[in-house]
Amino acid sequence: MASDATSVDLYREFRSLVERADRKFARVRDLPPYLRGPHHLLYHRKVFKAYTKLWDFQQRYRTKLVASGLRRCEIGEVASRIGQLYYGQYMRTGEWRFLLGAYVFYEAILERGYFEKGEAKKLDQALRFKELRFVARFLVVALLVNRPEAVRVLSERLKSLVDESKAAYPEMSFKEWKQIVHELNRFLNADKEFENLRSLRFNISFDSYPNSIPFIAPFYMKRVLRLRDAVLTSYHRNEVKFTELTIDAFRMFQCLEYEPSGSQPSSATKEPAENGTLSDYSGVASGLIDVNLAADLADPNMPLNPRKAVIYHPTVSHVISVVASICEELSSDSVLLLYISASGDHSFGHKKVNNFFVRKDSKTDAHACSESPVWLGPRGNGGMNYLFPEDLVPFTRIPLFLIVDSGNSHAFKVIHGAERGEPAAMLLSPSASPSDSTRSGSLFTYFLTAPLQAFCHLVGLSSEFYAAVYSEAEQVLSSALAEIEEMLCTSKGINSVWAQVLPDPFLRRLILRFIFCRGVLHNYSKEKDNAYLPVCVPSLPEAVSPTSVTSHVLLLAEKLGVVDRFPSFR
Repeated sequence: MASDATSVDLYREFRSLVERADRKFARVRDLPPYLRGPHHLLYHRKVFKAYTKLWDFQQRYRTKLVASGLRRCEIGEVASRIGQLYYGQYMRTGEWRFLLGAYVFYEAILERGYFEKGEAKKLDQALRFKELRFVARFLVVALLVNRPEAVRVLSERLKSLVDESKAAYPEMSFKEWKQIVHELNRFLNADKEFENLRSLRFNISFDSYPNSIPFIAPFYMKRVLRLRDAVLTSYHRNEVKFTELTIDAFRMFQCLEYEPSGSQPSSATKEPAENGTLSDYSGVASGLIDVNLAADLADPNMPLNPRKAVIYHPTVSHVISVVASICEELSSDSVLLLYISASGDHSFGHKKVNNFFVRKDSKTDAHACSESPVWLGPRGNGGMNYLFPEDLVPFTRIPLFLIVDSGNSHAFKVIHGAERGEPAAMLLSPSASPSDSTRSGSLFTYFLTAPLQAFCHLVGLSSEFYAAVYSEAEQVLSSALAEIEEMLCTSKGINSVWAQVLPDPFLRRLILRFIFCRGVLHNYSKEKDNAYLPVCVPSLPEAVSPTSVTSHVLLLAEKLGVVDRFPSFR
């Protein structure tokens, strides 16, 4: 651009760059989140390049652009799109640096008030809706980055924006946004007691047990599978959620990531009026955007996270198509984790479907599968919403680690012995639960992702009681899991299905927490009914049976002063 170009010409060029970047953004936004392969990378490189050029342009000519009519909200829209790109890339790849990139841009937008009305006397309706959408997106990112103070500020901001909008436009219905605020309150209350505690992510220094390393090493001599991809979905009536993130999927999502070793976004500084530099971010938001991002946002000490496809309220056919797509790209040394949290339809009772895939020598109930589906979707859609265990059998041609959290989860045991090539590893929730999932999410998923918080929730402890001894209880649990890990790895006759996934830290941690959860519920349940116990298929060694971990459950109960709440200890 010539140095003597007029402000009008510059603004036209700016709008042209915006339109081109937006077209590329729309293509990437519409791509399925589970898409893999070179085409996806190519799309993202193009759109990042377009926004890099756009952001750099508005930085160099900010003064002239403002003189020709550029509004702050237009700069905010560009920054918001860049934040959305980073967040979308994080959801596709699981790379922490992309989440930090989104946080950096969103925080800068908030600190600089790009979407605020400024000097305008009357509230701009379109601008207000842009700000509402921005705050909702930022809230999701802040929740994932685990920044409680930012979440508190943003939640208060969202509530005040909705109230102001209702007062400014009494003729309009803000029912949708009032519902979002209500959902946010439920979501935050579900974890309110534990919001300042340890992250759910895998902390290498806390969740790895050095004494067990010699016992894990022999498993590397045989076949080893690594968790590379996961599909997470949750569908319950009236479940706790915020936007398209349910509390169960949110917890499991974090549980399948490493905790960064210090990469946390810093606070944004206020922007000088005459320019748009972001000096605190070493150039990240000042136009020097690259698909590889700035070095200060990467954590060189953190291993790669598994890629995760989170499917919000899907149809059965959608789940099947996503799993099939990911299976096509799965490498031979990988295992796919499929997590399903959904209601079970106990009233399902129309004609039986022939289980032609069940082997004649199978000892499972040949009719349990077709008569006990899980329910994905709203009421009134009949069999289109039923996910049967046999629907997943075709995917057992590849290694499958299946977690089903449902009242009908035990029906999925019928898959065992019917696999198409690879025996599946399954962790199945109790068919009955002593806890109400509509207020705080599923108890089984809670135990798999945050066992100590789940334990406290189960016995009804509030922060007033456990705050003083929580860190000590955390050490008791850590020691218990370390001993369980040693017992599991040294046990005789461990099934190869479990042996081949034990070297993977995420799957090993899930298995250890499952064993602990089963032991807790075994001692907590008043009725010795298998309906209250989770099930693993194939069976884990007797060395880690529910009774074998009773002493660890007792120690934790004693530390928290809740021994009397366990019938087995009275």
